[in-house]
Amino acid sequence: MSLIPNIRHDVLEKTIERARARNIILPTFAQQKDPSLVPAAISARLKKVGLWDLDPANLFRITWKNEPVENGGGFGEGNWIEFPKALTGVDATIIGILGNWFPTGAHKVGAAYGCLVPRLVTGNFDPETQKAVWPSTGNYCRGGAYDCALLACPAVAILPEGMSRERFEWLQEIGTDEIIATPGTESNVKEIYDKCWELREKRGDGVVIFNQFEEFGNAIWHYQMTGSLIDEVFENHYSDGRRLSAYVSATGSAGTIAAGDYLRTQHPGIRVVATEALQCPTLLQFGFGEHRIEGIGDKHIPWVHNVRNTNMVAAVDDEQTMQLMRLFNEKEGRECLLREGVDEATLQSLDMIGISGLCNLVASIKTARYYDMDGRDVIFTPLTDSMQLYSSRMQEAEQTLGPYTTRMADQHYARYLQGITTDNLRELNYADQKALHNFKYFTWVEQQGRTSDELRQLWDEDFWQEVFSQDVVDEWDRLIDAFNNATGLKEDE
Repeated sequence: MSLIPNIRHDVLEKTIERARARNIILPTFAQQKDPSLVPAAISARLKKVGLWDLDPANLFRITWKNEPVENGGGFGEGNWIEFPKALTGVDATIIGILGNWFPTGAHKVGAAYGCLVPRLVTGNFDPETQKAVWPSTGNYCRGGAYDCALLACPAVAILPEGMSRERFEWLQEIGTDEIIATPGTESNVKEIYDKCWELREKRGDGVVIFNQFEEFGNAIWHYQMTGSLIDEVFENHYSDGRRLSAYVSATGSAGTIAAGDYLRTQHPGIRVVATEALQCPTLLQFGFGEHRIEGIGDKHIPWVHNVRNTNMVAAVDDEQTMQLMRLFNEKEGRECLLREGVDEATLQSLDMIGISGLCNLVASIKTARYYDMDGRDVIFTPLTDSMQLYSSRMQEAEQTLGPYTTRMADQHYARYLQGITTDNLRELNYADQKALHNFKYFTWVEQQGRTSDELRQLWDEDFWQEVFSQDVVDEWDRLIDAFNNATGLKEDE
């Protein structure tokens, strides 16, 4: 299998000219992993650029290591929250890495970059004649549309009509070429796929579908960036007398959970835990349903999910996440947490946790309890986005349930935080992993045009070693450097 497309020189030459005319310089994957490699001239330019601005310089802010400021920031070690025992109720240390400080407020800009740019620098996507299609349940299509805006590429965003209003409004604001709302909500992924097939049939080569659920660039980006960041933060701040015991991630498109594949190469005893909504227990019970945890796609196993590296499934009640949203963000909720011993600094950071992040936090606490973890154990989990994308959900909660009260806060703290138990967990043995792998057949072979031989290949451990090989991103970086050199802009930095 080759992850390096054949180069189409005729298209590539046109794309290089477009980049030259628009002053677009592409960051390498090495620079996204280690921003100290970013040229000084670009770092200086970023001092005048806002984090969400539609400026090509912000391509260099597709990294976990942005300074946590909205304008003019540089780079650092990354951003995270260490949750205190007063909040988690467990002795294990739980660390949430923050996606809020990416452009768009979510790390999906990175996953989208990992899918789009290898095709852009090989001439396998032509921004003059093709549109990039981003099927998603929310943040990925936002990330893809943003990347396209910076790269002067036309974009089509596809997402369920029931997603938060903020997502649709922002896509319109940045001038996304087309915004397509499909039926349903978070778990209606098949409807998104159906729309992709419809676009293929109607427009042919005029569209390129960047389906995050099957694009290895998505998983590779997280393996390289998210996995290495977590390992660095652990080694630099939490390794003294402790062990990296678990990585907990909602599966969604199965990009973010690929960081667990990297972490196992550094910490062989780690447990990788996949999180999903209890109302749609696909991994837990091969089940289905609707839920409210935005940021998680369901009812199937993504093609890029290496289930052989997943040790446990944790299903979280969406009601729990919605009430924790209010506990963490309403005045009465924070007063409750303060009374219970949560420090002021932690309280001020709670709005950095979006709904899927709350789900991951609950699953992390479940993991610590299930495995009897103590003060020697460290758990990492991604906090994909922040409450900045969910203010409408807060308004809906107040309209439906009424104003938040001190009594409600006390009840929610006791029931949904301190009352977290080890229910709705499924520890996976070899046969369980193989069963989940085989379950891919019904989506990917029967519906999406994959073959049985390709599916069998995914079970081979050597296959994933090849996918995540350093040689792949090194070659991508070589092509990116060649692209930048051809524009002539690199010398002008």
